[in-house]
This record gives sequence, structure tokens and C-alpha cells, in this order.
Amino acid sequence: MDLGSTAAVRTERVSFSATGLRLVGDLRILDPSGPSPALVLTGPFTGVKEQVVATYADRLAEAGFVTLAFDHRGFGESEGRRGHEDSQGKLDDLRAAVGLLAGRPEVDADRIGVVGICLGGGHAVRAAATDPRLRAVVGVAGAYNSPSWFAATMGVAAYRSALRGFLDRYDEYLPAVAPDGGEAAMGGPEPYAYYGTDRSASPHWENRVTRGSLHSLLTLDALAAAPLLEDTPQLLIHGRVDDYCSPELAAAFHDRSAGTKEIAWLDSARHIDLYDTEPYVTQAADAAAAFLHRHL
Repeated sequence: MDLGSTAAVRTERVSFSATGLRLVGDLRILDPSGPSPALVLTGPFTGVKEQVVATYADRLAEAGFVTLAFDHRGFGESEGRRGHEDSQGKLDDLRAAVGLLAGRPEVDADRIGVVGICLGGGHAVRAAATDPRLRAVVGVAGAYNSPSWFAATMGVAAYRSALRGFLDRYDEYLPAVAPDGGEAAMGGPEPYAYYGTDRSASPHWENRVTRGSLHSLLTLDALAAAPLLEDTPQLLIHGRVDDYCSPELAAAFHDRSAGTKEIAWLDSARHIDLYDTEPYVTQAADAAAAFLHRHL
């Protein structure tokens, strides 16, 4: 089913299965004359396919890549436990998404990469570290989470106390964002400025997430993937100022990686500048496209 087009880009609604769950996505194709390189995109905490990943999927499709933006399990139009972030489940979803791309006639199965934005950056590097079909990885304002870094920053006792609190109320929901300092999984005015306004408008996004999702967030070890990517070209694009996804962790990931690697620092002032604000989105998308054309 054709959902519309941007320039020569054709968008097709697709569905596929991951560990028994039906996932829904949008496949963008630039009407290639032959098999093209392809990218699977994964995005922010609680995000759905019409939000940040759609912005980058559009730009990268226009640059000549087949792109797949989809709803992870539990979010948007996909099946699964509603509003629950599951790090291992997201890796299962990404493996299934790569399989979908590899089976498409428009795709060169030997030229598939992954692009992750925000928390998706952490999932992207984890996916690339464990799936050799992914031949390159790009992180944009990525969350390269490290439990040991969190524990050192917060203090071990405070870190473990936070984990205990999330486990004790694992199945409870709280708002993803809230105005005026209200309790939320993504606290503060900056997340609300995106998700609480028309900037993130999607009929499929819900403002709720389980407390267990925060346990998943704080125990995701993306930094550990760095040494496993020696033969996987990687580009990290990050704002010099980012209060939600640490520039320190982005630098640490880059430093610990071997092989072909690049890091591009942008002069953005806020994490969400790389979601939808110019010139930063264009800078990030252009850098990603140039890097991926060199390595896919």
C-alpha cells in the first residue's frame, strides 16, 4: 500500500514477526534501478515510527538508501506489552527487521546498516555487535548507557536503590513526560517540549511507560559493545551539550572502539535539537549519508 511520497521516495507499509509478535513499519524506497544499500532505524525511549525515526528515514531515503522505520514491540501499531521498554526485545526486533530488509528485492543484502537516535543509538551498537549482517552503524545523539558509569555517577547505593524501586513497582505506569516538573519517566521541560507538543504529533504515541522500563534503561550496557565492532565501521554524531544522552559516554564509546570509526560533534544546545531542529538535523543526516555511502 502506497502511503505517499517525498520526491521520488515511495513509502510502503510493512509488517513482520519478531519472536511471535507482529511489528509494523514504513519502508521507504527511492525507486532504485537495482538492489540498493538499506538501513534499519531505531529511535528514542517510547518513540514511534512517525516521530524522530521518520525524519531521518526520509532524509536517508532521499540520499539513496532503502530505509525501514518501525514500531518496536509494545509501542505504536506493533504488538506487545503496551508502553514497556524491553532492551533484549528491541534487539530481537532489530534482528527481524534486518531479515525483512535482506529478503526484499530492492535491497542488497550485503549492504545493510543500522541508524539509532537517542536510546536507539545504544540499541544500534548492541545490534551491530551481535548481528554480522549489519555492516555499518551510525548513532545520532545516542545513549551509550553503562551500568558501571551510572553506578559511579550516582553512587552504588543510590543506583541499586533506584533499581530496587523500579523492580518493586515494575508493572506500574507513569507518564513518559509531564509539564511543570511533574513526575515522569523523562523528567524536565526539554522532553516535554518535544513529546508534550505538536512537534511529536503521532496518532500512535501514548504518554505512558512502565516503571520497569526504567530498570531496562539503567541496566542496558551499550558501552560494552564498543570493542566488538572492530570490523564494523561506525559514526557517532553528538551534540557538544546534551543533558539527556551523555557526551562523555559518546566520547568513551568512540575511544574504546577499534577499527574504522568517526565522531562528529555538533554545536547544538539541547538533546532534542537533533530530533527536528535545523541546521542540526540536516548536518546529522548529511554526515550519516556520506559515511554510509562510503562504507556500504
